[in-house]
Amino acid sequence: MSTGHTVAAFDAELAQLHRIIVTMGQRVEAQFAAALECITERDAEKAAEVIRNDAEIDRLELELEGMCVRLLALRQPMAKDLRDIVSALKIASNLERMGDFAGSVAKRAVTLATLSVAPPVSSLSWMGQTVLGMIRDMVRAYETQDAELALSVRNRDGDVDSAYTSLFREFLTYMMETPTQITGCTHLLFVAKSIERIGDHATNVAENVCYMVQGRLPSEERVKGDLSSFAVVDGHPEEGK
Repeated sequence: MSTGHTVAAFDAELAQLHRIIVTMGQRVEAQFAAALECITERDAEKAAEVIRNDAEIDRLELELEGMCVRLLALRQPMAKDLRDIVSALKIASNLERMGDFAGSVAKRAVTLATLSVAPPVSSLSWMGQTVLGMIRDMVRAYETQDAELALSVRNRDGDVDSAYTSLFREFLTYMMETPTQITGCTHLLFVAKSIERIGDHATNVAENVCYMVQGRLPSEERVKGDLSSFAVVDGHPEEGK
């Protein structure tokens, strides 16, 4: 009887662990969606709320860490149970960083809302919505233990990297051609990098879902498409003509 009770209690604790991860993921999704809206709507008040709400994601990470340490110490889990707990620690860390980057987007939104010349924020739309979809599917993949869906999230990361490289060049061009856009486009470059990093962390979570379900990480190397370090925009000075 006591063994059955212990197993049932352990199952309940693992279920609680999963609920915390799902809750964190849903909060990150909501935070990032709101941050994107702040950018397009130039809404500094909503951005301030996004920044404040990041503390709840941090609190959930601390709660989950404490639970994982307790389960490892007291339950001595094996096999799939051990993978679940170890993966939960890694996933929670990635989710916390995603929340931080969503907060960084919101902070840029506060500054962008004060500019007299609106920068070309619409250029961020595809990249932002793609990463938002990655987050949504990442949470669902974890909740349903769907390794195939997790792989589809991972496979989208290369497209996000490529989009970031294109945006990097685009914003540099804007700044060269229209000096009044230098401040706005500089902030948008930071926004784009935060979005790209959120995509990276969503991919890390997706890989951990594969590990949980299949007992191994994806064997094929992750596609990398961020070539912004090599991006060059040729100027065409008018002097001397």
